[in-house]
Amino acid sequence: MATVSTLGFPRIGAKRELKRAVEAYWQGRDTAQALAETARDLRQRHWRLQREAGVAVPPSNDFSLYDQVLDAAFCVDAVPARYRALADADPLAGYFALARGHQRDGLDLHALEMTKWFDTNYHYLVPELQAGQTFALRDDKPVREYLEAKAGGIETRPVLIGPVTLLWLSKTVDGSDRFDLLDALLPVYVELLGRLAEAGAAWVQIDEPALVLDLDDRVRDAYRRAYAALAGAPRPKLLLATYFGALGDNLALAQSLPVDGLHVDLVRAPEQLDDVLASLPEGRVFSAGLIDGRNIWRTHPDTALVVAKYARDAIGDERLQLAPSCSLLHVPVDLLHEKALDDELRGWLSFAKQKVEELRLIADALADEKAAEAGLAEVRGQVDSRRRSARVNRPEVAARVAALDAGAARRPTPWSRRQALQQETLGLPVFPTTTIGSFPQTLDVREARARFKSGKLAEAEYDAFIAAQTEACVRAQEAIGLDVLVHGEFERNDMVEYFGEQLDGFAFTKNGWVQSYGSRCVKPPIVYGDVARPAPMTVRWSQYAQSLTPRPMKGMLTGPVTILQWSFVRDDQARAQTCRQIAFALRDEVTDLEAAGIRIIQIDEPALREGLPLRRADWQTYLDWAVESFRISASGVRDDTQIHTHMCYSEFNDIIEAVADMDADAISIETSRSRMELLDAFVKFKYPNGIGPGVYDIHSPRVPGEDEIAELLDKARAVIPAHQLWVNPDCGLKTRAWPETRAALKAMVSAARKLRAQAAPADAA
Repeated sequence: MATVSTLGFPRIGAKRELKRAVEAYWQGRDTAQALAETARDLRQRHWRLQREAGVAVPPSNDFSLYDQVLDAAFCVDAVPARYRALADADPLAGYFALARGHQRDGLDLHALEMTKWFDTNYHYLVPELQAGQTFALRDDKPVREYLEAKAGGIETRPVLIGPVTLLWLSKTVDGSDRFDLLDALLPVYVELLGRLAEAGAAWVQIDEPALVLDLDDRVRDAYRRAYAALAGAPRPKLLLATYFGALGDNLALAQSLPVDGLHVDLVRAPEQLDDVLASLPEGRVFSAGLIDGRNIWRTHPDTALVVAKYARDAIGDERLQLAPSCSLLHVPVDLLHEKALDDELRGWLSFAKQKVEELRLIADALADEKAAEAGLAEVRGQVDSRRRSARVNRPEVAARVAALDAGAARRPTPWSRRQALQQETLGLPVFPTTTIGSFPQTLDVREARARFKSGKLAEAEYDAFIAAQTEACVRAQEAIGLDVLVHGEFERNDMVEYFGEQLDGFAFTKNGWVQSYGSRCVKPPIVYGDVARPAPMTVRWSQYAQSLTPRPMKGMLTGPVTILQWSFVRDDQARAQTCRQIAFALRDEVTDLEAAGIRIIQIDEPALREGLPLRRADWQTYLDWAVESFRISASGVRDDTQIHTHMCYSEFNDIIEAVADMDADAISIETSRSRMELLDAFVKFKYPNGIGPGVYDIHSPRVPGEDEIAELLDKARAVIPAHQLWVNPDCGLKTRAWPETRAALKAMVSAARKLRAQAAPADAA
């Protein structure tokens, strides 16, 4: 009989228990032991939940206190020298220093770089390597967690990030080839697999999602050498897991590797099924990724059952595993916690627990379809009701998108002329200083919002509270000396959720949390229907903030691509169509902000790069509609209104021309964790408009010094003309505390003013 498996499970807990425990430890309110106990309770709860829902052998070592790539790097002792003394003295403190930086007891450590996990909104820590790097089994976490489950009576399948993908995700700090380190890394994997075999593990899942990427011959050879080495030593059976796309031209390579099972993603790439089955070596287990592990829509059981039957008929029951397309890390834990959703919408949805139940139903139907018919009919009815629902499609929205012409997606005047008009209006100094948008969301702010939403605080009282917070933020920015201000966003819960709550076609959960990075969790909106804006969304507070100061106030919006990428998006029409609908809704907001007297409007697009298809051949189609959507939202304003955008924690050097084609008047980007490495793109490509390379890392609690910021600005000035250069942090400040925020911004403003004083008159031109 076909078995049900999962590749990974959400680790934060249905009510964000891990977030609270980790942050309590960071703040010194709880001990390392208390954190360990919470982590153990969550692991055991999730193993039991999966078993009860129908998983034969749930995964282990898919749990992490911060990030699975950081865990893998720490496990193999890929710990840069600057962290080593701390990691040796206090492994947990060293681990979190790699993730967040460390500024205490005379140590001042920067965090590792952070970037997106393939094309998802999950962020991973980038391991730092160098030529001659040595590796060792520093941490036996995979073995410990396997034995922990076994002691509780649950057999698990440990999950490891494969050696080639681990190197692919890493960077070298000295420009050397990271794949030259493969031979040094492999003995650690051999040792770890041996220990897992000794512990009793029958199978290990070894994740190699890099196999769905464009690979050159050097990387393909690395795969052959790596798995030949792993095959030559005692080890459990290996399930090679690929996901997020098709194996494509790497299929023959994957099938040639000496492993015992292969998982493929049949949601993102259903077209690969025939080729995979036809080339599957005799006796190899096939794990079919039938259910979408990255979205929350219930799968039509007939579709999944047809694929499962096809695979079973090709290879037999005993070699077939039914699984989600990828780890369930990307979806919330359990739909049963959503009491406020209406019955119709709830019937369309499936969270991690429900996805396992969907797979169990398909497995039961494979064994006896007649016995499973009642369950199939119930799910079939729920899915079909979505197709028939009148709340999904709005003809007037589709008609507006269909009427799109080229003029609606272009500003007619080039930036060089717009800049002169904007400078005339705004009167900004050279090297103008600003922030990305949000300011600290203190406990008082979060509690007031919660009380207002629960009805315990009257609307007038809440509005007065937000007004006071906004005014205090404006005064603080004036005192710090910033040139372009923001209103602080105290009325906003999340940069996507806030807009989705005010747009038609969106729905929201109460506990639909997913992990973005570390302890940062978000509740992605659900885009279930056509999108429209019934009323202005941000004008009130932006206009109020501008009334408090003569300095320019930025209106703050989240861009159409980011709203799309950071939502659970409907799967019944093309993503490009949904993105254009969102863009038109935002266009209306932008023109309303301009009419209200807001002269600078920032439309953030941090997710532009993460939406890029994994295969280069598919890039241009995506970039065409993504860039067009941004321009639709931004191009309805006059020439003297300045449009900004922001991108963070994405490698976009290879799409810099598309970024320029967005034609924002100024772009701010994350560069501080990489020490301005991202600016290499601007050496090769002369970016035509304004640019603000982030000068300090807001995801770390450490406060940069003025000299440190000045050094980064000098690096930026070496490749960006002075008249194009803005000075700003990497990202929004909502997760930071006010004391560190003030200190860091004062250092930033001081560094900019010194640079301004040294500038030649020609720099302002």
